[in-house]
Amino acid sequence: MTHRVTLAFTGASGAPYGLRLLQCLLEADCEVFVLLSKAARVVIGTETALKLPAGTGNAEQALRDWVKTEKGQLVVCGLEQWTAPVASGSGAPAAMVVCPCSTGTLSAIAMGASDNLIERAADVAIKEGRKLILVPRESPFSAIHLENMLKLSRLGVTIMPAAPGFYHQPQSVDDLVDFMVARLLDHLGVEQTLVKRWGE
Repeated sequence: MTHRVTLAFTGASGAPYGLRLLQCLLEADCEVFVLLSKAARVVIGTETALKLPAGTGNAEQALRDWVKTEKGQLVVCGLEQWTAPVASGSGAPAAMVVCPCSTGTLSAIAMGASDNLIERAADVAIKEGRKLILVPRESPFSAIHLENMLKLSRLGVTIMPAAPGFYHQPQSVDDLVDFMVARLLDHLGVEQTLVKRWGE
């Protein structure tokens, strides 16, 4: 069965995590709805060689080129595209990942703000009891950040900070990125061979 996943990029550092996750999801024949905050576009352009053009269609093609796929299961949705499937419990995918997740987005999700499609899609995931994974990338965390994470965790949200391990003896930055992406894929129920599980 093809997985359907919402993948949101926000303004926290860690764009390579989200881009690698997108690549792996598409390689696994998942259907992916991509949501991009304005700050995410800036961060992606700062942390990678990818420059996303304005407009959802242009950004979608740029992402296709970046992950080297012509497959039709990649859809970029605008932040005010309220008719997108991810905006409704009757159409949203069974899983959503915010990677990377800014503490501003974390706060908005914890408060149920729903002021843009990222926040609304996360709200839908929570109210429908679907899988929602947030990948915050901040250091140090303030008490406000931790309280928001605790609140969301108690609601069933998976909080997975971008904190790669080293027991697989990484040899490059890509290896560190793959560690986190492998954990995300595991939690999404998508088969992965990026990193061996402990004890394998």
